[in-house]
This record gives sequence, C-alpha cells and structure tokens, in this order.
Amino acid sequence: MALQQKTVSAESGKTLSTIRNLWPYMWPSERADLKMRVVWATFYLLLSKIILLSVPYFFKWSTDALNGKLDAPGLLPTFMLGALMLVVAYNVARLVQWGLNQLRDAMFASVGQYAVRQLAYKTFVHLHKLSLRFHLERRTGGLSRVIERGTKGIETIVRFTILNTVPTLIEFVLTAIIFWWGYGFSYLGVTAFTVWIYIWFTIRASDWRINIRRDMNDSDTDANTKAIDSLLNFETVKYFGNEDMEAKRFDQSMAKYEKSATQVWTSLGWLNFGQRRHDQHHQ
Repeated sequence: MALQQKTVSAESGKTLSTIRNLWPYMWPSERADLKMRVVWATFYLLLSKIILLSVPYFFKWSTDALNGKLDAPGLLPTFMLGALMLVVAYNVARLVQWGLNQLRDAMFASVGQYAVRQLAYKTFVHLHKLSLRFHLERRTGGLSRVIERGTKGIETIVRFTILNTVPTLIEFVLTAIIFWWGYGFSYLGVTAFTVWIYIWFTIRASDWRINIRRDMNDSDTDANTKAIDSLLNFETVKYFGNEDMEAKRFDQSMAKYEKSATQVWTSLGWLNFGQRRHDQHHQ
C-alpha cells in the first residue's frame, strides 16, 4: 500500500499539521514490525514514567526511616536494614528507569530511520520529475543543503513527537493524579496553571524564534549555493578572472548567516532565561 502523498509548507506549516502529515511514516500501514516497535517503545515509555514517579517515594521512605524514633535499642539493626533496603530500592529504581529509556530509544530507532528513508526517497523522486529549466539553473549547493537539513529535521520531529512530547504529557497526567490524591484540587489547580504559563511562554518564544531560524537557514543555503556552484564552474571563474567577485559574493552571504546565527543563539538565551525565571518564581 503506497504511502499517502502529502506536502508540508515550510512557510505556513504548524506543529499539529506537520505531525499529521508525518504520521503515516511513524505508523506505516504496510509495516507491522515497525508498528510493533512503536507499541513496545510506548510500553517502555509508560513503564519508565511510572518508575520515575516512584523514585521520590523511595527517597521519602528511606529518609523517613532514617529519621524515625526507636522505642527499643534492640530494634536498631532491623531499623537500619530497612532504611538501607529503601536506599538500594531508590537507586535500583533510577537505574531501571534509565535502562527502560535506552530500550525505548533502541526500539524506536528503526521507525525513525524508516521515516527518514521514505521521505528522502520521495524527495529524490520528486527532484527527477521537475522541469529541465529547474535543473539547468542548477542551484546544486543550496538544494543539497536543503535536502540534508530536511532529512535531519524529519528525524528530529519524529523522535521529538514520540519520545519527548508524548512522555511529557503522560508524566504531567500521572503527576497531576498524585498531586490531586495527596494534596487536593487547589494544589493541582495552581500546579496546572503554572505549567500552562510555562507552555504558553515556550510556544510564543519558539514561534518568535522560527522566523529568525528561517532567515539563518536561508542565508546558509545561499552561501552554500554560491560556494558549490562557483566550484562546479571553476574553469569559467578562472577564465574570466572572477575569483575576487565570487569570494565577495560568498562573504556577503556568510555575513548574513553570521548575523542571523547570532540572533538565533541570543533568542535561545532569552528563551532559556525566561523559562528559568519562571521555574525560580514558582519554586
């Protein structure tokens, strides 16, 4: 069964739209083995989150045991043994949670690479269907950089969706249940509102950074286009003595890239600062 043909616009695509278009590659209808890997990865994910939430309880119980009062001196060996076992259980739980995360990543690796391979194949086929005029213009450098960046971006989106976004949502739901059960609805409401503010700020700041990142990518593509195309036409450049002009054109593109890249890292610093301030304010 052929995969669904869909195109995502780099200019107007939104997160949900992108995930919806990539879903046939994350859950391929003709590959039952990859579906099973997604199921197992999800299982390991859920199990690791449950164990992760149990880790603080082991730490709490071991601390309470060490701070407990003994009515009889003869109970000291039993008391210390119980506290020691809880400390061991705490560390074992952390180790098991880490191991489950590695199993999750290993199970999902082939799914992510399958998505990259299929979309790279579709891109390659599409390029061969373009007109002769497109290929005669031959912006080889920029085209190769766009394909490379797109392939890496696809893998990042697929892994981020399954291995980061979904686990975070699951962890929040489980944590919310624990807060509601242990501290009541009012405490849960304050926590949920704080998380909502954090998510809202992150989304707004990330949307602001997208345009800056796009400018950086465009500058990088332009510089790579000029570099590769100039080298491919080395004989012509040499014949007309245009080495200095080509170098100047390349440097102009790199100057734009330098400016955009600086803005990208500066905006990332502001994003991290805002998130950190939010965390400290609500601690």
